[in-house]
Amino acid sequence: MKRAPLLVLAGTVAGFTGVLIFHTRPATLMQPAAGTGANSSRSATATATATAGNRGVAGPGAVRRAVGASEQFGYGVLDVKVTVRGTRITNVSVPTLEVAEYTSRQICEQAIPLLRTEVLTAQSARIDGVSGATYTSEAYAASLQAALDALHMK
Repeated sequence: MKRAPLLVLAGTVAGFTGVLIFHTRPATLMQPAAGTGANSSRSATATATATAGNRGVAGPGAVRRAVGASEQFGYGVLDVKVTVRGTRITNVSVPTLEVAEYTSRQICEQAIPLLRTEVLTAQSARIDGVSGATYTSEAYAASLQAALDALHMK
């Protein structure tokens, strides 16, 4: 019976020591790809490229690209690049994705292909979000809309 307080004290000291020496992996932001910046105040930029037959004039069939504004979401920053031929969205990508946690990166890596498919199917920024990735879906749609606005599309 006299040993019970000693065991409680030893358990408390061991638990407290365990908490003090417990180290979590430090959260680091992923660096953006070379040549891209992650400035959240940056406005959407658009660059037009002409097809070979147009000789520098962006016509109705010209391929145009725009990168939407960097959008801050609950777990990081992303921006969306859209490629348009005429009035049709032909490609959507995410050139900048910065997240602080490994789990957030996994969620984004699963959600972004689904969002891309939604955009190519809907041909607009009016898309359904991905369940479990609400913040990512909202940031993706906002950056996509900024890129489409820069291209003067709906």
